[in-house]
Amino acid sequence: MRAVLVGAAMAALICAGPAKAATTVLGNGLAHLCSVEAKAGSSEPQAIEICNMAIESESLTRHDLAGTYVNRGVLKMRRKSYRDARSDFDLAVKLAPTMGEAFINRGGALVGEQKYAQALQDIDRGLTLNPEEPEKAYYNRGLAHEGLDDITSAYFDYQRAVALKPDWDPPQHELLRFTVKQAD
Repeated sequence: MRAVLVGAAMAALICAGPAKAATTVLGNGLAHLCSVEAKAGSSEPQAIEICNMAIESESLTRHDLAGTYVNRGVLKMRRKSYRDARSDFDLAVKLAPTMGEAFINRGGALVGEQKYAQALQDIDRGLTLNPEEPEKAYYNRGLAHEGLDDITSAYFDYQRAVALKPDWDPPQHELLRFTVKQAD
């Protein structure tokens, strides 16, 4: 027997928004504070300003500068400034083309812009680079698949996100919208 997945309305997808994967920047400076703010879930303008000051005034390695762009982009995504966030992720990709989080977050911003096919390309690329939080990539990829009406792939991506991080609510919430029925 075959199973058929039935997905819920896209309205829930748009409300949920993409997951944001921040990058850890070590040290005691502003770039580190930017990292802390991004990982803590901040969306405050002053957190973005901390990142701005780190980028403009601190002497950072290419990796830490790329990480700071990722973190600033994460803060912008939380404010639903997807295009501005994507610009930061573009800069991070140029500086550190092996940083999975830059690709995954750029894919998340593209999901926010409803550019699902492009999002899948970036998210898939990010997954090949061993990101710190792959569950967020699978969650974002699920959103992108759902945006392209590929309900089965979305379902399995949300399941993978839950398997990787069982205590994380967003993919569990998305799975509640699905019903698995046996085909006739």
